[in-house]
Amino acid sequence: MHDTPNINDAAFRNSDPGLLTSKTPSTHKPRILILYGSLRKRSFSRLISEEAARVLTHFGAETRTFNPTGLPLPDDADANHDKVHELMDLVTWCEGMVWSSPERHGAMTAVMKAQIDWIPLSLGSVRPTQGKTLAVMQVNGGSQSFNTVNQLRVLGRWMRLLTIPNQSSTPKVFLEFDDNDRMIPSSNYNRMVDVMEELVKFTLLTRDIKDHLVDRYSERNETAQELMDRVNKRS
Repeated sequence: MHDTPNINDAAFRNSDPGLLTSKTPSTHKPRILILYGSLRKRSFSRLISEEAARVLTHFGAETRTFNPTGLPLPDDADANHDKVHELMDLVTWCEGMVWSSPERHGAMTAVMKAQIDWIPLSLGSVRPTQGKTLAVMQVNGGSQSFNTVNQLRVLGRWMRLLTIPNQSSTPKVFLEFDDNDRMIPSSNYNRMVDVMEELVKFTLLTRDIKDHLVDRYSERNETAQELMDRVNKRS
């Protein structure tokens, strides 16, 4: 059972527990970017993201929120657009993200998807989302659903984000906020706090070792093969 002739031993690495802890842990606050998926004046996905930002700050994180107003549709502008540039800078800055979307027609909104679609898998040689943490939330005008958080999880995996196990789905969200647009005490509020607590923990746990966590045999092997081909290439 130890016969693995297809493995390139030069690119193969055994797991090293010593690499799962940072010798020089970061001391700055965890950097969390928040995206929300509605442009309505009273957007509940924005309001709950603002509550999440307050909770994250209470847990010791630094938060920044991207306002999607003015962001063009994907492919309807180039990456030099001011709003696209702003989003890219924030994605590069952050160590973790919160995605908060309403559910519309059984799915995330176009506003939410457009933001995610503008985030590239790579910026030159840098993958801006790979190995960073992600928490997903959705709000519903009616009964509880998990369609949107499930879709966001699929996208998080596609963007190579470390999506935390917990999530928040708030039904009848209009009943969860008072006249001052603050979320009232409830089990739904408590769940949102749980999610933010878990996000901070996972971010602190992984941010200094994310490059090791996502280091892949296939990519090391491809790089080694490219080097071998170049060395053996005839002049």
